[in-house]
Amino acid sequence: MSIWQAGRFQIDLNRPQIMGIVNLTPDSFSDGGTYSHTVQTALRHAEQLLKDGADILDIGGESTRPGAAYVSLAEEWARVQPVLAEVAGWGVPVSLDTRRTEVMAKALDLGGADIINDVAALSDAGAVDLLAQQADTGICLMHMQGLPETMQDNPHYQDVVGEVARYLNSRAAACIEAGIARTRITLDPGFGFGKNLQHNTALMRHLPELAAATGLPLLIGVSRKRMIGELTGETDAAARVHGSVAAALAAAARGARIFRVHDVKATADALKVWQALGV
Repeated sequence: MSIWQAGRFQIDLNRPQIMGIVNLTPDSFSDGGTYSHTVQTALRHAEQLLKDGADILDIGGESTRPGAAYVSLAEEWARVQPVLAEVAGWGVPVSLDTRRTEVMAKALDLGGADIINDVAALSDAGAVDLLAQQADTGICLMHMQGLPETMQDNPHYQDVVGEVARYLNSRAAACIEAGIARTRITLDPGFGFGKNLQHNTALMRHLPELAAATGLPLLIGVSRKRMIGELTGETDAAARVHGSVAAALAAAARGARIFRVHDVKATADALKVWQALGV
């Protein structure tokens, strides 16, 4: 049995797991500002994601979309703290989407995060050591070329699949060397983070090779992203539901285990049918 040790929870990766997105930012690419007006608005959205079939809630207070503006550490924490404090008592796995060690530490002290989901793969000073001090917090390490402010200016690779695999392996090795158990680690290829459509489609097509090269479970985040719009011609991010679900099924068929999505019910229903039919 494949298990992801995630704080208070042991998550069964023998079936697809859906991570519902709770953006507490005014400028996220798809739903920026929609659920961040008040804490109660955010909590109602989180409740609906769980009703729709989310297994994990992923809470973030900093937009990392291409060209995103800088957010101070204090502002990021002010956005996520009240929501983390509330959902920690709901009895579901809670993921914190952050790349800052200090925000991670505050959330862990609060008891509000079972998982740290980091687009910078714990590269912030002290992040690996902080997580090594935790007995069982889950970790997701993501690949990103460059920084959100400039990552889409001119992404370039000689071999995108090989380079992403080597980077993720190096970050996982740094965690394991620090004393973090492999069972706590998942990896995210970072679709759209310093990658153009050609890079993204190559990664999707070669997910089995990427999984074999790393030997760790893969978390996939393609929901509503630019690549979906480029493939479908849909310019409105919120209208990219069908394309996003198709991409999730393609990733599932190639071995991905965790799916970070905006449209939980549509994704959950599609994955149930996919599993039932043994596709």
